[in-house]
Amino acid sequence: MIEIELRLFATLTKYLPPEPEAYRVPGDTTVEKLLIELGIPREETKLIFINGKKHELDYWLSQGDRVGIFPPVGGG
Repeated sequence: MIEIELRLFATLTKYLPPEPEAYRVPGDTTVEKLLIELGIPREETKLIFINGKKHELDYWLSQGDRVGIFPPVGGG
């Protein structure tokens, strides 16, 4: 198991688990697996940042990663 810091923004905050600042996941977890575990539908995500850099769903999470997930933003 590894610990990550998880931040979900805007409409995704409803998926935040307890203690997101020290969230534990198996060592073989990708961002896509994380979304599934949290119950976040793929279409509700737009941007994924790991340690301040944009990444895709196939990124393998590592101990201490800071994960930020943003939904699509509407406006006008």
